[in-house]
Amino acid sequence: MWEVVPVIESPCVNICRIDRKTRWCEGCGRTAAEITRWGETDDADRKAVMAELPARMRAMRRGY
Repeated sequence: MWEVVPVIESPCVNICRIDRKTRWCEGCGRTAAEITRWGETDDADRKAVMAELPARMRAMRRGY
């Protein structure tokens, strides 16, 4: 019997480079710590991080 495993939403776009100034991923905006714990953290933490990502990405596009 197959077990249904929920899919964990991820902002990853496979551009995995950490910006030296902000320490955010240039592809998704997460910190290395956020990326590392992503699969093990709870929904509330993931939602909180996801809420911050648009502003982080805008800041990086504007040059911080």
